[in-house]
Amino acid sequence: MELRHLRYFRAVAEELHFGRAARRLHIAQPPLSQQIRQLEDELGVALLVRSTRRVELTPAGEDYLRRVIEILDGVDAAGRHARRIADGASGHLTIGCVGSATYSLLPRLVRSLREELPGVDVDLRGEMLVPALVDGLRSGALHFAVLRPPADAADLTVEVLRAEPLIVAVPEGHRLAERGSVDLAELAEDDFVVHAGQGRSVLNELAVSLCVAAGFTPFIRHEVAETSTLVTFVAAGLGVALVPEPTAALDIAGVRYLRLGHGGGQLDLAAAYLTSAHSPLIDRVLGLLRTAVGD
Repeated sequence: MELRHLRYFRAVAEELHFGRAARRLHIAQPPLSQQIRQLEDELGVALLVRSTRRVELTPAGEDYLRRVIEILDGVDAAGRHARRIADGASGHLTIGCVGSATYSLLPRLVRSLREELPGVDVDLRGEMLVPALVDGLRSGALHFAVLRPPADAADLTVEVLRAEPLIVAVPEGHRLAERGSVDLAELAEDDFVVHAGQGRSVLNELAVSLCVAAGFTPFIRHEVAETSTLVTFVAAGLGVALVPEPTAALDIAGVRYLRLGHGGGQLDLAAAYLTSAHSPLIDRVLGLLRTAVGD
């Protein structure tokens, strides 16, 4: 028995006429009659009552038709779903994101995904550090990541999306808070709040190296895992922090953001995925992300 036997039977059972069913199927009537006979012989059941004037379903044929419709509709739905996945228009995607991009870029990307790819089920993981993002991609917990290179991993495909200048977050009552910009060397006497741990944060390493280049080693009073916590600590007067410019989208009361003049730097933002897990869906999401960055 093949799927065509089921499709042939469904056409005859719904039309209750071999001629009309043959035209619907775009085949000749004699082969259609022969295929229905073969189906009945294989089942060992009469599905149709034939006469010179009409065709009727037997009780067994009526029950068989209901089940055949379920099977064929399921097969058709499975095919449509498979084609949507192959086209990158359906599926499941888990996206991880570093802190500042969680507030500035991720909302635009999610809106685009909902509008352009409504068939994709998206799970979001924000406020992650780069090592955790890389581990998530390798383990399969994440399918796609927005992170800060360098992501030192030969098994990843990494595309830089944009370079973001660093700014300094200071408490509202800070001595420099009313300035539009500051040189990094002017912060030499300040306590710093940074992302957690040497080697665990690309931003941490860059901030320390820029301070050293400006002539001082920053006194790190607090280390935190999340950007929102970092900015909250600044608002509480516990120190200053170097952050990517989009962090200013995190509107926490009590913080002023100042441009960095001499001694400032920038940090790349990139998209990353496991090279072996490349798919049409990844391509679609990457295209939407490029557009979101451009906007």
